[in-house]
Amino acid sequence: MRPAYPSDVDAVAEIQVRAWREGYGDIVPAPALAEMTGAEALGLWRERWAEAVAAPPSPRHRLLVAIDDGVITGFAAHAPADDPDQDSETTGELLSLLVDPDRRRAGHGSRLLAATIDHLRDDGCATVIAWVFAADDVLRGFLSSSGWAPDGAHSKVDMGEPVSMVRLHTGIA
Repeated sequence: MRPAYPSDVDAVAEIQVRAWREGYGDIVPAPALAEMTGAEALGLWRERWAEAVAAPPSPRHRLLVAIDDGVITGFAAHAPADDPDQDSETTGELLSLLVDPDRRRAGHGSRLLAATIDHLRDDGCATVIAWVFAADDVLRGFLSSSGWAPDGAHSKVDMGEPVSMVRLHTGIA
């Protein structure tokens, strides 16, 4: 695991698009998924991740990459939590954790999660939250197996139709 470099942005964006196409077809409405994973979206994701690497909003905003044999296999982004009921000084947020669909089940997600927790703990966080699709059994199961649990917060994201989200949390002190 290491911080992402500007030269990693293309790989990060491509992993995001491939992982969303493969993992969210049954969760995200088809028109929204097509918009978020099309050719135009790939360019927008590249811009977003380039900005995250070159000019993060704070030193506590990080994009980490997993590498295997010189190939980027996944990434994780985290930041101080910005939910109004959370203390951003002591609570971090896992914003994204995605592994290349061709590289799953090789430990990359676990290592990315561990590195994220280490960084957030070093930043003084005692708790980490993550918003996940309520129907995303894969990510929910992965985080649950690592000690995360729902904290009672729910929301809906408008993706042409409402998609339910649930907030998970875990202590890291």
